[in-house]
Amino acid sequence: MNELGNARARVVAIDEASAGQRVDNFLLRELKGVPRSHVYRLVRSGEVRVNSRRVDVTYRLQSGDRVRVPPVRTAAAAPRPAPARPVEFPVVLEDDALLVIDKPAGVAVHGGSGVSAGVIEQLRAARPAARFLELVHRLDRDTSGLLIVAKKRPALLAMHRALREGAVDKRYLVLVKGRWTRAARDVALPLRRYLTAAGERRVSVNAAGQASRTRFELERRLDGFSLLAATIETGRTHQIRVQLAHLGFPVAGDDKYGDFELNRTLARRGLRRMFLHAERLSFAHPRTGERVTLAAPLPDDLRGFLDALQGAPADAAAV
Repeated sequence: MNELGNARARVVAIDEASAGQRVDNFLLRELKGVPRSHVYRLVRSGEVRVNSRRVDVTYRLQSGDRVRVPPVRTAAAAPRPAPARPVEFPVVLEDDALLVIDKPAGVAVHGGSGVSAGVIEQLRAARPAARFLELVHRLDRDTSGLLIVAKKRPALLAMHRALREGAVDKRYLVLVKGRWTRAARDVALPLRRYLTAAGERRVSVNAAGQASRTRFELERRLDGFSLLAATIETGRTHQIRVQLAHLGFPVAGDDKYGDFELNRTLARRGLRRMFLHAERLSFAHPRTGERVTLAAPLPDDLRGFLDALQGAPADAAAV
């Protein structure tokens, strides 16, 4: 990268090697030691500009972009965050380009917003010799399952391109309240992100939002619930959860969009987190081009809850 500009604010020209990064991740490296929450505020306030325009924190930089990096003053007495605890996660696939893990529920994929360290920081702490480890995509904190980490920048860029082009098949298992009446249903809804009065990120169905598409297929019915397989065509924030809540089938255990009274009952019955699991991934390997299909079985807590559901026995997926 070539740096331009004056001492007050720097303008950084993005080259091919840095293209494809999210602007927030780029800034975290440019402004070392600055908390992620502060980086987010800089972007949302418009102090960070790309090609003289405001951008969202999820904007992916392109070769030739010019990023205004504002000066940041950090208090000398500000406490340094505790170093990430080294943690290794169950490995589903690892080679010289990619690392795919089975992420447990309750672990954020990255630090920030009250989380000191997430999966990526813990992996970096566990692998100090690794020169490059970057998230290819994200999972919600309470979602378990398959998560892809790139070990080389060309692999990261190739996987990001595959995601943008819809060439990565991502399948989730999700338990919802209610009786799903179709074998399969394609859902397309516009989703818009917003912040609550408390500053928490939320998503709603809104005509001004971005298109989201998911195919839901019935796996089996249980007493008062339906187990669905969800294949997403777009990767919007909280996509599956918001779509299902909008359709009247809230995800069991969802503490943001779910049935809160039902969640309290489910917790007493053993389900103490959201029933959403990234079960399967299929994609062309970024180095070899060969098709890779990976699977992660339901975790013990979700499998145990399904087994414990009483009442009408699970029936076939046919309507």
